[in-house]
Amino acid sequence: MSQEATVHVRHNPSRDYTSLAERREVSDAAPHPVAPLDLVVALRRSGTDGLHMTAFRPGERGPRTRLHHAYLTASATSVLRTAGRLRTTWRDLFVRHQPVDADGTPIAGFPLAEAADLTPYAPDTELLTAELAKEGQYLLDRLLAGENHEVKEFRSHLLSVLSGEEGLRISFDSDLQLPWPMLAVERSNDPHPCSRFLGYRHQVEQTGASYPMIQGETAPRRLPAASLNTDDSLAHVGRAPQVRKLLEERATLTVRTRSATLLSALSEAVLDDDIMYFWCHGRFVDNGSQHQHLAIKLSDERCIDADLVLRERTRYQGSPDAIFRPFVLLNACHTGQAAASPELEHLGRALVDMGASGVLGSQIEIPQCFAAEYAYAFLDLYLSSGLTAGEITMTLVRRFAREFANPLALTYTLHCGIDSRLETMGVAPQGQT
Repeated sequence: MSQEATVHVRHNPSRDYTSLAERREVSDAAPHPVAPLDLVVALRRSGTDGLHMTAFRPGERGPRTRLHHAYLTASATSVLRTAGRLRTTWRDLFVRHQPVDADGTPIAGFPLAEAADLTPYAPDTELLTAELAKEGQYLLDRLLAGENHEVKEFRSHLLSVLSGEEGLRISFDSDLQLPWPMLAVERSNDPHPCSRFLGYRHQVEQTGASYPMIQGETAPRRLPAASLNTDDSLAHVGRAPQVRKLLEERATLTVRTRSATLLSALSEAVLDDDIMYFWCHGRFVDNGSQHQHLAIKLSDERCIDADLVLRERTRYQGSPDAIFRPFVLLNACHTGQAAASPELEHLGRALVDMGASGVLGSQIEIPQCFAAEYAYAFLDLYLSSGLTAGEITMTLVRRFAREFANPLALTYTLHCGIDSRLETMGVAPQGQT
């Protein structure tokens, strides 16, 4: 007899393994018990501009298990500057790449930004990707630079883990929101030019100081609840129509195109979306201080930033009657990138602080055609495969790199949510167990 499937959403089952202070046993009664993370790397500011870094493997047990740590010689300012340089290099070297004709004259347009499948340009993209891997290694080298014994020992340990076995679940619990998937190790046994990047080798998330609040479970439902929060002008870009159709067919879909509608939903105690998909524009805007901050826009001109999210939902923090725990795909430019100053809120962090199980966004100004293609691929897997967000992001990096000669999936960064997933469980017919 056929069985009807219901949806259970696993909201951050690895939460207790992403913080040094909080670790609990995971119940074997859970539908998919989640093992400890394979590696937790904590990067903390120390003093005025210093950095302290630790690394440990939560699953290890035994007398030789220990916490590796070092006070780094690199300054927070220099690391953030190099990270900004890496993002800019991806934009200038790859997204805005201009091939030249036989006479060396640049050809009009940016062909690598006009399609997701770049196999016709494979020789160029392989060379460019290899160059970007060097830049990613440069940032990792700058972060771990130093010749004193403590730093050398820590660097040797961390690099041996990152460049050793593949497919690790790694949480970078960091005060500095770096483009971790875009960092690269020196060498790889795999000859593919993308194989040196951390986002190709491993499942990677950035957590920062907080992780989503624990909230009670709701009753299972036949379809997940999803929302499309969008700018109407992007409705027909690339695979955007297919993305909407996918959400309509596999979820109960709510569409929001105006900031007032989104803010109204955020102001309600219960906003029980399992997936919030944002297909809109992101940019850094003036907020009256010396630093610009990240904001997104739907079909109207209202800028939606972290402070607006906090304004509408902070009142519900700790409330047992409030529900807000979606996995959020922020498919807009720069939405995986932190604010320019640590004093300014980051949109992804604000959503996580209010309860989102994870936020996925791009570190750079992402081409719209690729963004739509990536969204379709991600949501297709998230809604049907049972894979976690971490598994999907690594899978898509490898798929786009190997099948389409396109490394841009590496620019998408998870802010929490490495183990977030939708789970379907069959409901047994009446009278059976």
